[in-house]
Amino acid sequence: MEETKLFLITYFAALVGVIPPGLVNMTVAKTCVEHGKRNGLYVAFGASSVVVLQALIAVLLAKYIFDNPFVQSILLRAGLVIFILLGIYFLLMAKRRGGIEHTSQKANANSIFKGMLISVLNLFPVPYFVAIAGALNVGVGVTYDWSLIIAFVLAASLGSFTTLYLYVLSFMKIEKYADRFAKYSNYFMASLMLILIIITIVRIYNL
Repeated sequence: MEETKLFLITYFAALVGVIPPGLVNMTVAKTCVEHGKRNGLYVAFGASSVVVLQALIAVLLAKYIFDNPFVQSILLRAGLVIFILLGIYFLLMAKRRGGIEHTSQKANANSIFKGMLISVLNLFPVPYFVAIAGALNVGVGVTYDWSLIIAFVLAASLGSFTTLYLYVLSFMKIEKYADRFAKYSNYFMASLMLILIIITIVRIYNL
């Protein structure tokens, strides 16, 4: 019963957490427009598989991260470097001349690896799941309850995949606006990286 309750709460928390436009879901949407729905699903699957590891790390760190400013500082500084590099990348992509290239619609493993890479670069799920784990008392006791941890990890991954799948279904409707979407989504992602850079700098300063 405790595992079921934990699973449902974590599932909906993960589902809601991925709804706002961000690095992973916008990548899924762009992949759908540029390479087709099946490749978009593969990216979503790859990204969701990494969430398993991110949620597990969050649980294992839950008992330490709130009381250890050094760990917080390392995570924030690593995130700052990644956000700066991604911001430059998206800005360069937005300024590139010409429309997007619609490549083969055939799904392949590269889309899965792409989703995994984007999800690895997205560091925000770790502190998000740390907060959830702490609120639900998962991984914060003297010993680990692995049945609760497994329920937590699976729920986090499935909740994330559900939202990404909804992005796939929604963004397939804008296929005729593909070129415009690809251009402005890159500008949006560059702006998002700038906001994340500012937030991260403020958090580092306030540690």
